[in-house]
Amino acid sequence: MNHKKKMVLVGGGMAGMRTIEHVLKLAPEAYEITVFGAEPYPNYNRIMLSSVLAGGADMKEIIINDLDWYAENNIKLHLGDAVTKLDTANKRVSSASGVQAEYDALILATGSDPFMLPLPGAQKEGVIGFRDIKDCELMIEASKKYKKAAVIGGGLLGLEAARGLLNLGMDVSVVHINPFLMERQLDEPAARMLQRELEAQGMKFLLQKQTASIYGHRRAEGLEFADGSRLEADLVVMAVGIKPNVELAKSAGLEVKRGIVVNDYLETSAPGVYAVGECAEHRGIAYGLVAPLYEQGSVLAKRLSGVETAGYEGSVTSTKLKVSGVDVFSAGYFHDAPGTRSLRVQDELEGIYRKIVLQDDRIVGAVLFGDTTDGASLFAKIKSGESVAGKEKELLLGYAPGQSSGASPNARLAAMADDEIICGCNGVSKGTIVDAVKNGCTSVGEIKACTKASGSCGGCKPLVEGLLHLYAEGDIGEPAKEGICGCTPLSRDEIVESIKTMGLKSVKEVMNVLEWKEPEGCSKCRPALNYYLGMLWPAEYVDEKESRFVNERYHANIQKDGTFSVVPRIYGGVTSPADLKRIAAVAEKYNVPMVKFTGGQRLDLLGVKKEDLPKIWEELDMASGHAYGKALRTVKTCVGSTFCRFGTQDSIAMGIRMEKAFERLNTPGKVKLAVSGCPRNCAEATIKDLGVVAIDGGWELYIGGNGGVKVRAAELLCTVKTEDEVMEWTAAFLQYYREQASWNERTAQWVERVGLDAIKAVLENAGERKALAARIEETLSGTTDPWKEILNNEELRKNFEPLQSAQLQN
Repeated sequence: MNHKKKMVLVGGGMAGMRTIEHVLKLAPEAYEITVFGAEPYPNYNRIMLSSVLAGGADMKEIIINDLDWYAENNIKLHLGDAVTKLDTANKRVSSASGVQAEYDALILATGSDPFMLPLPGAQKEGVIGFRDIKDCELMIEASKKYKKAAVIGGGLLGLEAARGLLNLGMDVSVVHINPFLMERQLDEPAARMLQRELEAQGMKFLLQKQTASIYGHRRAEGLEFADGSRLEADLVVMAVGIKPNVELAKSAGLEVKRGIVVNDYLETSAPGVYAVGECAEHRGIAYGLVAPLYEQGSVLAKRLSGVETAGYEGSVTSTKLKVSGVDVFSAGYFHDAPGTRSLRVQDELEGIYRKIVLQDDRIVGAVLFGDTTDGASLFAKIKSGESVAGKEKELLLGYAPGQSSGASPNARLAAMADDEIICGCNGVSKGTIVDAVKNGCTSVGEIKACTKASGSCGGCKPLVEGLLHLYAEGDIGEPAKEGICGCTPLSRDEIVESIKTMGLKSVKEVMNVLEWKEPEGCSKCRPALNYYLGMLWPAEYVDEKESRFVNERYHANIQKDGTFSVVPRIYGGVTSPADLKRIAAVAEKYNVPMVKFTGGQRLDLLGVKKEDLPKIWEELDMASGHAYGKALRTVKTCVGSTFCRFGTQDSIAMGIRMEKAFERLNTPGKVKLAVSGCPRNCAEATIKDLGVVAIDGGWELYIGGNGGVKVRAAELLCTVKTEDEVMEWTAAFLQYYREQASWNERTAQWVERVGLDAIKAVLENAGERKALAARIEETLSGTTDPWKEILNNEELRKNFEPLQSAQLQN
């Protein structure tokens, strides 16, 4: 009998999910957990949006908990489905799509929305906020068509948006109503230094300008100011602040002021309902920085898990600017005020400014520009409220009087108290990091995995590296080596070479012999080792199912509601009436909610229940399209010379031949192929991992293309005359990629990393090319469709029986 209470989280952002992570650690069996997220993405690091915009990170890199994590923790996840109704009397929520969930404990983590100035013209196209991934995507798309951007708001968020747009090649002007930038985080001298630095980078500023309207026809064409002047702009980003998202709470009758009012235990005015994060108002304050939100989440998680805890008493905040290329830090109350005294030092040549604000011999605020090394130390003293009498000059200068101003950063780190916070986002102290290093963490990645330090904004990474160098025995001052993950210092090449030379034949053996720090490995290294072993020993290695991701274990794509997507293989996009009837019959019999044509010229059965998967595949009696795996996905074709008057070659036959030859091939990343029957390129062959384009009397082969988040045009590998040559070069290229690329590295990244010329040099050698083709043939000769194995094995079929737990079910 299930005695678990029901917990519902509304909002899948950083504050709410950090609370859930804590609950899973403190009371893993206490709750059945359901999460509703308005965005179509799992939990991601919103702090890093500016890095996504600036091109320093992509969406994959900022995902904190991927879909596998939710499945493995038995969390019911509803993405892209906002909760629209809260019934506190019956303890039930309802979503936009009609999903209902009852709760014993409800956490509201609805976050905040960008504040959009109610200006005339604010509804025009090209006027957006900067708050989520969709906003980033809109800015990136706009930068491809338009050149002039205006950012309204010279605060932290506005400058990060401006820096990203500058990186995208736009002409960027920042409009700010105040006389200097970042007035909430900086005093005027630091702000002026920041402005000069950003102007040198190409940013323009219009200060003390009040926007009166946005002019243009359908799309924004510029800003008109209160003084009558104008600024041309075809993209307008509003970054003037945020407002807590309280609509759901307000409609349910909860006490709401600026945010959802909570007490010290994050309890709202309704029993069993809690609020955390930017939507919550605690003691009259709604916080917009991540560190206070994590502190709230920690208190709430302990409360919900039955662990004794002091209440949340509010936070002193600190700020860092992340993507401008400028080091800026501020904390506490740093403006001059009656009853305080300020100490400053400014070095215009070195671009350094330091200010501390004192009250009654206590430091209450600080501003650092150019060198923020002492930020964590000053912040700790602000929070502790300790007396600094007699130490004022040392705190201001960053070194004791009489000591050289060039004192080693190591000396400063060594002098820090163990309880000083290094990572403000995650509340990680110096002592915790030092303990991690002394217990065997030898890289920043390992420290991050162990303590979460540097795992959010990344601003503390230099301090974490400094502590690593200082306390790693035998490696003081030397960077510690990072391997494929935190479990090993070994690189991909070292691991592959060791497997070959030592004849290692299983994941466990590799981990044992190569002295893995984590005996069971992690979600990064286990799939990688499983792939490398299969690639090196195709005839001997037995694929380890438990080292594969959820999608690959169940041979279907898990969807946001826990159902699955089934995609049978349709060779070259060519089907038959018999196959169409079979797909239709199966879809009707099992009440498949949606059948959709995919971009790869196939049919996708969406919304399939886990327990129906074996029966559906049995009745389809078609090969799996491997839409879920790191394998050959599709070979897209146009009709070519068979029907098209422009076609120069039979692209359909070529595509089908390639797909049948390379289906079931495991690869480091997913692989998409295409064949176009003429240079008009209707099959989009030049943005595929390998694309073939027919020309008069032959074929061109292109490699390393990508049509995803980061579009990359494929590069010409070679031109050949016959279909057999197409097959040989394709086989050689795919095998060379299989043998040389890192796990989870797409061909676009790999080709960019190693260079086209290096790949050509190998493949143009006829002997090497034929050897590679022979090795891929050996690999493929031992493969069978995964469903054949499952359908013929009663034990494997049991994996698909309905589970008693909530795992993977809606």
